[in-house]
Amino acid sequence: MLSIESFVAISLIKTVIALFVLLTAVAYTVWLERKVVGHMQNRWGPTRVGPFGLLQPLADGVKFMFKEDLIPPHVYKPLYMAAPMLAVVFALTSIAVIPVGNSISIGGIQTSLQIADVNIGLLIILGVTSLGVYGVALAGWSSNSKYSLLGGLRASAQMVSYEIALGLSLVGVLILSGSLSLREIVDAQSGTYWGVLPRWNIFPQFIAFFIYLMAAYAETNRIPFDLPEAETELVAGYHTEYSAMKFAMFFMAEYANMITVACVASLLFLGGWHGPRFGPPLLQAILPVFWFALRIFGFLFVYIWIRGTLPRFRYDQLMAFGWKFLLPLAIANLVVTALVVAIQS
Repeated sequence: MLSIESFVAISLIKTVIALFVLLTAVAYTVWLERKVVGHMQNRWGPTRVGPFGLLQPLADGVKFMFKEDLIPPHVYKPLYMAAPMLAVVFALTSIAVIPVGNSISIGGIQTSLQIADVNIGLLIILGVTSLGVYGVALAGWSSNSKYSLLGGLRASAQMVSYEIALGLSLVGVLILSGSLSLREIVDAQSGTYWGVLPRWNIFPQFIAFFIYLMAAYAETNRIPFDLPEAETELVAGYHTEYSAMKFAMFFMAEYANMITVACVASLLFLGGWHGPRFGPPLLQAILPVFWFALRIFGFLFVYIWIRGTLPRFRYDQLMAFGWKFLLPLAIANLVVTALVVAIQS
């Protein structure tokens, strides 16, 4: 049994490591997006900072820290200042309940690769990430700009609309696994079908995975659902009036949410950290984390691939797709899943 002091110390260490890894991943997801989209569009620009541009994220971070922080006149300062902080805090908080591998033993102390192992982890992620809409909506309203206000209105309507389909797409997985604990959902995907096919939820819940994928793009305001930031219509949407580090915080929140979405997809549909384990004990301890990271990388690559491929929707198309197609499809998938499970039980 761990003492309170040991528990707090271990939790602090895991929190620092998780934040460092997440923020580094955010920075290099931006770098990866520049590289991949540049190659997809045959754009060959000048050499960036460092070999292969690997130091460019660091240079960008330093640039944002030292840029002049302008506050336009007539903004509502309390909410104008709070909006980017709300966005980034809610985006980073959800990482606390995401498991990245099996429990490990360090110095005789058994600890899980997770900051907080709670049995309603999925509900916490859905609740915390849904609050991120307040940062976007308040930024649009408090900026006292018509472009920002339109971006904030679009974002709040879009994110609230697609949250319904996203939540319903996950209920089928919960019915199959019988738990809200992310670790138990991953454990339920161990083994194989017929000795060959991995027992991942993506196979019986392929339609739910498609709904989750589409709703996740809309929730993170990514192409083809980037209406809240549409440069050609709204200059930059809800963050038009922001500069320096406050501007960067919105992008940190966006990319952190992308990574969270990729983690949840990997845990609920792609078997989490399950994969082949071989070699010495140290390698066997590391491999689950590697398989989990590989699935997250694949999901992020699809994000970037779609950005370099698809055009933006019109706003009426975006809302019609969410309410008239994704929502009925999610309800139908839920009903069919419940019936199948009830018949089999």
